[in-house]
Amino acid sequence: MNIEQKALSELKIQLEELNQRGISSSEPIKNGYAFSSDLKINRATYKLLYYFGKKGVTKIIQGDNSTENYNILHKIIFGEELFSNQKTKLAEPVSYIGTDESGKGDYFGPLVIAGAFIDSKTKSLLPLNLIKDSKLISDEQILLLAPKLRKVLENKYDIVLITPKKYNELYNSFKNLNRLLAWGHATVIENLLGRVDTKKVISDKFGDEKLLLNSLKDKGKQIELIQLPKAEQYFAVAIASILAREKFLHWFINVKNKLGIELPKGASNGVTVKAKEILKKNGMDYLAMLVKLHFKTTKSL
Repeated sequence: MNIEQKALSELKIQLEELNQRGISSSEPIKNGYAFSSDLKINRATYKLLYYFGKKGVTKIIQGDNSTENYNILHKIIFGEELFSNQKTKLAEPVSYIGTDESGKGDYFGPLVIAGAFIDSKTKSLLPLNLIKDSKLISDEQILLLAPKLRKVLENKYDIVLITPKKYNELYNSFKNLNRLLAWGHATVIENLLGRVDTKKVISDKFGDEKLLLNSLKDKGKQIELIQLPKAEQYFAVAIASILAREKFLHWFINVKNKLGIELPKGASNGVTVKAKEILKKNGMDYLAMLVKLHFKTTKSL
């Protein structure tokens, strides 16, 4: 993919996200060394341009920048400033592994832990403007963006998907979600350390730091492990969150295709209703292949 194709691809992904948020856009057109699209938000019109050249891809929003509409667009397109929310900032390492998970708060579906390694070369090839915490990206956007990230990363990522059936077995063994998470993160880290050369790992903090440290094996014992709340502000962790979410979403898609069941995400009342329906029709053993049994939802069925 050359720089012109990269600019158009990134613009299309960005427009898809804007459309998902109710902001309309025109078809991209090329004018010289830029692709542009007209955006409409609350009756106000702006132009989004993606310039491409030797220095890469540059984004510009044209329009009245004194309004709330502009602020909304700017936040969506450029995201929050990385590292700006920390009083004590940790500079992003030149090369490191980031890990994160998806599905731990969902009654239906798997727990997915992912890790990604980036260095300066990989970073230069990534669409950094699109990379942020997966919770800030729509599911549709995740399914478009994740394959592009995997293509750039090649073999420098790892994913552990724990199906509900396996999750329930492991939970019975660990007796604690954070211990299970530590095992999953440690597995991903060890797998990646077998393929990449780095001494730093940044992980989203999910419990006592010693849990993850104690779960690491020989290779993991030799690295500097940094565990932080909201670690998705670091690119590799944000990438891991996107890859984990993609795998999580594909599990739901596969269940729908194979079993003909459309399962809700999260832990809302709709989840309880669906679980009761499945339990009544198919029994507990069947339900146990689809849900995390230790959730309080199970007791309410």
